[in-house]
Amino acid sequence: MALPVWHRMLAFFKGVHMKRIGQIFLVVLLAAATSWGHSALLGLPTPPVVTVGRIERLENFPSRFVEARPIDVWLPGDYSPLRRYAVIYMQDGAGLFDAGQSWNHQAWNVHLALSRLVQAGKVQDTIVVGIPNGGKHRYSEYYPDKYLALAPQDVRADYLHRAQLDEPLADAYLRFLVEELKPAIDQRYATRREPAGTFVMGSSMGGMISVYALCEYPQVFGGAGGLSTHWVGRPSKWGAPQRLQNAGLPLAAFNYLQGHLPAANTRRVYMDHGTTGLDATYGIHQAIVDEIGREMGYDSAHWQSRIFEGAGHSEADWSARVEIPLQFLLGKP
Repeated sequence: MALPVWHRMLAFFKGVHMKRIGQIFLVVLLAAATSWGHSALLGLPTPPVVTVGRIERLENFPSRFVEARPIDVWLPGDYSPLRRYAVIYMQDGAGLFDAGQSWNHQAWNVHLALSRLVQAGKVQDTIVVGIPNGGKHRYSEYYPDKYLALAPQDVRADYLHRAQLDEPLADAYLRFLVEELKPAIDQRYATRREPAGTFVMGSSMGGMISVYALCEYPQVFGGAGGLSTHWVGRPSKWGAPQRLQNAGLPLAAFNYLQGHLPAANTRRVYMDHGTTGLDATYGIHQAIVDEIGREMGYDSAHWQSRIFEGAGHSEADWSARVEIPLQFLLGKP
């Protein structure tokens, strides 16, 4: 019988020198501004400017579950209602297309990468739906409710209060995505509506909610991508941390995934991380997640986990490699 995931994680940590653990925690604190700098205002002033294809904005898209926000839909230059397009729903939408609209003046340039892949015949015709995060509610919307439910009570209460402002919204956010946004996109555009044509992707916390979306709605999504997936917690107190939640929160996530990932080789899962800055803290956690996937029986055609030496935690880093997860998820059958 396989050991519980927390037993295996403790065994894994025995091989890591405590000085190294201290260095990792210090990196988390020093790099925290990078991870938490993704917060963006819900009301972006104008649609992104793109040089390939076009953006259609759905202004002030309403929801019964979360705050209304603008939705940016990228369409390829030769978009035609006579063809059918896969759809990839992407988190932290303000940083996807236009560096002038992102908090750090960097962008994924996902439209350029996708255009190159389509022209090379490597992926299916696809449109991109960019969803801005919830601003001050980014932690509330992106940290999975069912992960948090499995965390120790003190860690759960602390995270709920300090990070989520006492308002967990991840399950509500996914209902917005699945019950409101996707039907509207399917009605307005010529989409492939089945799981094989529907994907979700993000980075950092956006990667975490994307993997969670796949687990909660495998009947909707055919695959998920998490770049620099943020398995670790956040300091208990902004600027003056009292306790790091880098044991209880990852353990909760691992135990959830062990019981809720889609059946092996029925969906595609992509995850990665770099080796510098905040990304330097992810390897020990990602190794456990990958072990869970292997034990479930996922093969390399359906589960890909990659390490990018020297890469950090920014839109520029994700832009440099975004073709890899796009091709893995959207590759032609």
